[in-house]
Amino acid sequence: MTTLSERDLQAVWYGGKAPSLTLRVLAAIYAALVALRLALYRSGVLRSRRLPVPVIVVGNLTVGGAGKTPLVIELVRALRTRGCRPGVVSRGYGGSVAVPTLLDDASMPAQCGDEPVLIRRMTGVPVAIARERVRGAQLLMDAGCDVLIADDGLQHYALARDIEICVIDGERRFGNERLLPAGPLREPLSRLAGFDFRICNGGEARLGEVAMRLVGDLAVPVAGSPAAANSAHENGAQPLAQFAGRRVHAVAGIGNPARFFSMLRGFGIVVEEHAFADHHAFVADDFAFGDDASVIMTQKDAVKCAAFARANWWQVPIRAVLPAGFLDEVVARLGQAETRATRA
Repeated sequence: MTTLSERDLQAVWYGGKAPSLTLRVLAAIYAALVALRLALYRSGVLRSRRLPVPVIVVGNLTVGGAGKTPLVIELVRALRTRGCRPGVVSRGYGGSVAVPTLLDDASMPAQCGDEPVLIRRMTGVPVAIARERVRGAQLLMDAGCDVLIADDGLQHYALARDIEICVIDGERRFGNERLLPAGPLREPLSRLAGFDFRICNGGEARLGEVAMRLVGDLAVPVAGSPAAANSAHENGAQPLAQFAGRRVHAVAGIGNPARFFSMLRGFGIVVEEHAFADHHAFVADDFAFGDDASVIMTQKDAVKCAAFARANWWQVPIRAVLPAGFLDEVVARLGQAETRATRA
């Protein structure tokens, strides 16, 4: 069987190309396995572990990025301003560490994954990685966290959850709406009805969805301190608008690089695109572009490039903008979850 490239799959999932018979057969097998696994949890054969603190799970139904990390960061900030002590648990995808680990200021993406390291550096809250999320959650509770956010954990049913938040790419939506590998779906669309919140990132929010915008208008140097992007007021930051009319190398190793490139073009920047696979482990040779033009990349990529970055390499801090009412409703539901736990 010929192995399809990522570009070939994207053409099937989002480009209108019909999936082959092989892909459809594999998708049918995958669907049966997904249904069996869910049935085993519902029947109690496989058990979900409920923790003594509320758990918010953030994820998406599709493969690839939809804006989960900016949402997690904004949730952390909102919870802290409302008096909570949040912590984040993640699988640590792309990292080499195989045991449950609580991140610290020295944690590196190659060991712990790019997204957990970025969340830790942007928020300063406890972040744990563990393939078994329950074990990572225990580290967070030991660290004093009173509410946990599971990043990219919708399909990790072993950890019981009080609130489920699904992030939807408002531009690509669900592609051809088929299950893997014939389409981008990890689970059937019927799962949408069970989520507490559906967040639409960009595009036009549909009935029952909460609109989210990702805002980034500054360029921050990649070189220097690992936490260089932690503040919009760091030395050396400048408005993205200052790059208008200039040709730059735009680098994105995220789930939907086109979104990042389009954002830069919105500032009048002349973009030379360099798209890499999601969670790509960057090395210096990846940036051998043959000229001295500036490089602009995402924050998730920048945490992996600080050690060899040049002076004209920039990252763009992204902030999720959400309705205040949504954040208030999340906190209200957390209070209801705590009340149920107390009565139990």
